[in-house]
Amino acid sequence: MSALTEQFVDWAWNLTPADLPPEVSRAARRHLLDGWGCALAAARLGTARPALAVAGQATAPPEAAVPGLAARLPAGSAAFAIGALVHALDFDDTHPVALVHPTAVVLPVLSAVGQLTGAGPAELETAAVCGYEFVIRLGAAVPHGFHARGFHATSVCGVFAATLVAARLLGLTRSQAVSALGIAGSTAAGSMEFLAAGTETKALHPALAGQAAVTAARLAAAGATGPASILEGRYGLFAAYLQAAPPQALAGDLGERWEVTRIDLKPYPCCHLSHATLDALGDAGYRADDLESCVIDLPEASVPIVAEPRPSKVAPRTPYEAKFSLPWTAAALLIDGDVTVDTFTDIARPQVAALADRIAVRPVQFDYPPATALGKVTLRTRSGAIVDAVATRAGHADQDAVAVQKFVANAGDGERSRALAHSVLEDGWRNP
Repeated sequence: MSALTEQFVDWAWNLTPADLPPEVSRAARRHLLDGWGCALAAARLGTARPALAVAGQATAPPEAAVPGLAARLPAGSAAFAIGALVHALDFDDTHPVALVHPTAVVLPVLSAVGQLTGAGPAELETAAVCGYEFVIRLGAAVPHGFHARGFHATSVCGVFAATLVAARLLGLTRSQAVSALGIAGSTAAGSMEFLAAGTETKALHPALAGQAAVTAARLAAAGATGPASILEGRYGLFAAYLQAAPPQALAGDLGERWEVTRIDLKPYPCCHLSHATLDALGDAGYRADDLESCVIDLPEASVPIVAEPRPSKVAPRTPYEAKFSLPWTAAALLIDGDVTVDTFTDIARPQVAALADRIAVRPVQFDYPPATALGKVTLRTRSGAIVDAVATRAGHADQDAVAVQKFVANAGDGERSRALAHSVLEDGWRNP
């Protein structure tokens, strides 16, 4: 049997725009639009300044444009900068089973290398779908497995997807593409230790994956070789990172089951594991002044990420730490009525911290990936009433109207942004 990388490359190199079902094309366009909107919002808010500053130091050869920078950058540096922008606000999409941010690793390389090669909308869309399907299958092979072992699946798995996109756009042969994936495997990284101090390291993970992907593809094009067994080998991704074997059918249903249609747009710019709870609180219709206490049922696997350690979750030290605090974001929603990009501009809010301290988290057993769990809260009102509120799924329906509304809010410029969004959805993705 051929290596997994060979199976993915063979499928991707045979895939044509005509092979994409309409709903797959539409989903890819929605998510590319959403990712670009997140990048524009981060550029407008200045959220990724260090990444743009470092990327901006590499100015030759000028191969690709980046939001927020005047000069064009080399493709690898542009992929780094765009990756940082897309993920900076933690507002980019998520696949709830794989628990990866697919667009954060696909779009940066698609944009940077696509600008370099002049790829048209049909080729860009097809390459994007290849990347989406690859990163989702890798992340979902052992649901929550990477996170449980301290690895950020978006970057660990994403470097392979980004490399596949880069290799296809650069016109590598099949054998060169397999080598590029083998090379990329030596750069697969991303530590969850950012949770310990609330640093912004996580936002850089897609950036580093994109930069490594462009380098891996260019190395393979220049003759460097990499192991085809980088995924299933004795020291490959699954053995080294998960101490597990990959599922036998990891690549078996490519072209039959399309995971890109199952990606969720994020309604809140914070950790996806908090979204179902925030939906439940919002649906309940109560505000902070109405409540005596709140108890949240949360899957055990989510607790170390968004509910512990308790002191830093109640009173986060940094905006990024607040994004990974369920008690704090829940309190902010109850006080403000919503959680938006502006929620995290000022976290020194005693009223939010005081309410967060009255919000308890109760770990519960859940047999499915934690991001697919119901959001369930029990509220005690000041009048003594006990109210249970449940949200049936995290996030909102992945529909065009939602994508357009979010893009316009992120990008600004009202009707011009709305017209651009509709153009992308109807005519396909075009690089700037």
